[in-house]
Amino acid sequence: MLLSLLLLGENTPRNSKKKNFFELISPQGETFALAKLILIEIVMPQKTIELYDLGHAAYQPIWDLQKSVQQRLIDEKRAEQKGEFKGKRLDDLLFFVEHPHIYTLGKSGREEHMLRSVMELQQLEAEFLKIDRGGDITYHGPGQIVGYPILDLDRHFTDVHKYLRFLEEIMIRVCADYGFEAHQIDGATGVWVNNEKICAMGIRCSRWVTMHGFALNVNTDLRYFNNIVPCGIDDKAVTSLQKLSGKEIDLEEVKERVVFHFQEIFGVTITPKGSLQEVEQIIL
Repeated sequence: MLLSLLLLGENTPRNSKKKNFFELISPQGETFALAKLILIEIVMPQKTIELYDLGHAAYQPIWDLQKSVQQRLIDEKRAEQKGEFKGKRLDDLLFFVEHPHIYTLGKSGREEHMLRSVMELQQLEAEFLKIDRGGDITYHGPGQIVGYPILDLDRHFTDVHKYLRFLEEIMIRVCADYGFEAHQIDGATGVWVNNEKICAMGIRCSRWVTMHGFALNVNTDLRYFNNIVPCGIDDKAVTSLQKLSGKEIDLEEVKERVVFHFQEIFGVTITPKGSLQEVEQIIL
């Protein structure tokens, strides 16, 4: 917790006005700030997110799993607020997964942004599914790191726009680790390198509990994006870390960088917990 507070100014997204640590705590100087810091260390334990790497998994079962986790977090929170919950509530969770070829259409998407017929999708061994996240159409497939943070934002901050900017900042820093300058585009959620999209994002939030998340193109076969209008944006292309670097990238290494920067930006501790089987035993 001490380290997270000292780095608070650096963890603010790049489009926010930064202040140094002592300005954030108090204008009265270092001695007061240190005393306040000690108090915060005692009464505010570090928030924890449990990480489950689900490996390769079909979309529908993981979508169902997300909904179960989200509903449990909501139910436990509401019961606690009513004084009816005893014991330890479920921690926030983060899932990593690689899906087989699938196109998902968000609630605000347009079906005409799918450019292939059902028969053509069968020939591509790809699925098409309408889902409950925000945003338009996107592609998931092998070589792509999909992350599903299921967070109770009441534990962090109740601001969905800030949450999305934090996710974008994580991906910008991951790209920087590989030597690429990524950026945001006003009015378009996601992360871009040279005006080509490298990470798509779409979430659903109910009673301040999130689900769905981000899809980072690492070693993704970008030809599959030719079958859609990605995210409903027809004047920009997509890219991947592999395309930018000219070589295949270690997916596990990228996951480690995502976790590192997630902890850095959100001021949390992420604890690896296991695989799909372990989380199913807890939730289902």
